[in-house]
Amino acid sequence: MNITNTVSWKNLHNDLERLNGIHLNDLFLKDPNRFTKFSFSKDDLHLDFSKEFIDNVVLDNLIKLAKECDVEQQRDAMFSGEHINNTENRAVMHVALRANSKDSYEVDGMPTSDVVDNILNKFMIFADSIRSGKISNAHGQSFTDVINIGIGGSDLGPVMSVNALSAFSNDGPNLHFISNVDGNDFLDTTYGLDPKRTLILIASKTFTTIETMTNAKTAKDWLITELTESEISHNMVALSTNLKATKEFGIKNENVFGFWDWVGGRYSMCASIGLPIALSIGSKNFRELLAGFRDMDIHFKTAPLDKNLPVLLGLIGVWRRNFMKLPTLAIIPYDQRLDRFPAYIQQMDMESNGKSVAKDGTDVSIETAPIVWGEAGTNAQHSFFQLLHQGTNIVPVDFIIAAKTTNNLLNHHEKLIANFLAQSEALAFGKTKDKVLAEMLKNNINAEKAKNLTPHRHFKGNKPSTSIIYKELSPFSLGRLIAMYEHKVFVQGIIWGVNSFDQWGVELGKVAAVDIGNVIEGNESISKLHVATQPLLKKINELRK
Repeated sequence: MNITNTVSWKNLHNDLERLNGIHLNDLFLKDPNRFTKFSFSKDDLHLDFSKEFIDNVVLDNLIKLAKECDVEQQRDAMFSGEHINNTENRAVMHVALRANSKDSYEVDGMPTSDVVDNILNKFMIFADSIRSGKISNAHGQSFTDVINIGIGGSDLGPVMSVNALSAFSNDGPNLHFISNVDGNDFLDTTYGLDPKRTLILIASKTFTTIETMTNAKTAKDWLITELTESEISHNMVALSTNLKATKEFGIKNENVFGFWDWVGGRYSMCASIGLPIALSIGSKNFRELLAGFRDMDIHFKTAPLDKNLPVLLGLIGVWRRNFMKLPTLAIIPYDQRLDRFPAYIQQMDMESNGKSVAKDGTDVSIETAPIVWGEAGTNAQHSFFQLLHQGTNIVPVDFIIAAKTTNNLLNHHEKLIANFLAQSEALAFGKTKDKVLAEMLKNNINAEKAKNLTPHRHFKGNKPSTSIIYKELSPFSLGRLIAMYEHKVFVQGIIWGVNSFDQWGVELGKVAAVDIGNVIEGNESISKLHVATQPLLKKINELRK
């Protein structure tokens, strides 16, 4: 289907022309009840779209677009276990990882509940046993530290969640993460740690990921500095499905936790890839995290489109990207413990929908995934908000905050809330030249100086943003928040006609790196490399001498 030929797509273009030249200030003056009309809630999770460049007609046409693109049918197909990942002929069933038995999910006619529960229960027991000291090293000592070695989906979700839920870590081991193949990442992370009392998690579905396995082999050598060959098996765990490779590496089968081909890497933190999270917060809190995911899954599955939070969030993103022609999205959580959340969503969004080819193999005719970036507020305000307020590009923002803090520094949180509210207000409404000038004159600034400064202090406003508010950061609320963004990305992928669950674009550079690595190691002639690469490698080799 060519989406640009749909009635709703054409209507939305007409809506954009109709709203052209209207300021967000005008929309609020025309309708002071915009907050009520364009705010939507699921229990304590609240989304405010009133500062988006929309009206009732736009929202209605976006809902119609979702229907014309069969969002409901495709959603149901995913929950039914159909092979919607068509390029890899796989089902997409990460929702089954956080389901309960009454959800009755199946893949290829086989119920998922038993196999999921078996793995989940296994690594929950393991996590609690590590935390309690019941499982120890070869010398009977408990583990004080855990290092997760992974990259991409095997790193971003766990590290984000461990940071986010640090208030719930209690007396668990210290969690560390190594992802970069740069040796400094390994050396900096392991500095000061005791190999004997450090548990190594190697997270790689295939157990072949070059970056991960390079770091894993270095970690094994590091363990051997303090332990014997026979002892290190107590200190190594694999999150993988390749039992042959994990056995050859020296990892005991009982320390291998697998998952399934219907779970993609960036959607795997509810599977065994989430073991470092469970090690940090314990099984009870991890199950609360899963419950938050499931809560949003059920909402996404059952709520009408016009009240469905992931659907609405996705449609607003389509409006921004395809009609307003805004290519980026800044995610700004006003919570330091969510400082890795933008990076996590960056992968989820850009790896899922950063596609120029549709599911049927044809070139897409419209823009797809936005460029996602961000930073924790208020740090972001003193970094790139100058561009957001007065730059030449309009950057939409998702502002995220908890109403309550998990710490006792209430004065700090009140200032955080003030900044959260102030930034969305300033971006939307700006400050007119007349108001700027009047304020300076009132403060007794020389009239000529005030006139000259006015253009510099003027804020045009009219910058769209969505505000996302929830009661407090907890395992449950984090799971619910992540799942909302997961399903938002899925909705957008349906509308853009792409497969959100493959990532072939990641492969080319990986294959090229292997070929170049063979040359660097002396196994192949440099003449086999591209003429553009040969002189660069020669220059590097010169500088290495």
